[in-house]
Amino acid sequence: MKRAENYAVVIPAYNEAATIREVALSASRVVPLVVVIDDGSNDGMRTALAGAPIVLLANEKNLGKAASLRRGIEYALEHGVQAVITLDGDGQHDPADIVKLIAAHRAQPDAIVIASRLIDRHNAPRPRYYANRFANFWIAWAAGYPISDSQSGFRLYPAAVLRATMPCCDTRASFVFESEVLIEAGRRGHCSIAVLVPSIYRTNARASHFRPVADIVLIVRMVAWKLVSRGLCLPGLIRSLRRPGGMWARDEQERRTVRGEK
Repeated sequence: MKRAENYAVVIPAYNEAATIREVALSASRVVPLVVVIDDGSNDGMRTALAGAPIVLLANEKNLGKAASLRRGIEYALEHGVQAVITLDGDGQHDPADIVKLIAAHRAQPDAIVIASRLIDRHNAPRPRYYANRFANFWIAWAAGYPISDSQSGFRLYPAAVLRATMPCCDTRASFVFESEVLIEAGRRGHCSIAVLVPSIYRTNARASHFRPVADIVLIVRMVAWKLVSRGLCLPGLIRSLRRPGGMWARDEQERRTVRGEK
């Protein structure tokens, strides 16, 4: 497989020694720059990555997913990539699907591309299924368009979108950052589009770091503040409800409307 030049993969990881090497090596077959951020792991994860053709950045203590993402993204942007792909190190994202995200980016280069999991209530862990549905509604309202899988960490971000949105996003709450990027991008007229990928739920996987109740509360609090600051953004609510996921502003006038411009 020919690797896609000018793209980077960023993998924030905490205590993923059992899976991180396989994930990183698989990603390196698709793109030339793979950045793994070891977020203060104590399970020998750095040893597991010895000799792998990747860049390893190490946090001396656990700072959380958002801070690790920011560090990895900033490193990638400093190396001049046109887009950054993020995925988790626990093996629940298949690096082979990176090519789908890159193909979508080439077709629509201004959009964030989300690997939307084929989630159904029968196969997905029930708390996560309902937490995702709840978060999707609020984030779509604030962003002004429907989002099919707002909690998927498997994404492609155009470099220009990251440079515009990251200064506005808080990295102190781990899972809030990824939701806030979608909202800030939407307010600047950048959509997210969905690429469907299978859900992978490993029977021997470690427990998710995502806390369905606590983290959703933090996300909703962030979204509520953004909605209140814009007078509840009722046009955004209407747009988010009337369109199927993946569709977006079809002309510049509608993009200006989303941004609150005349």
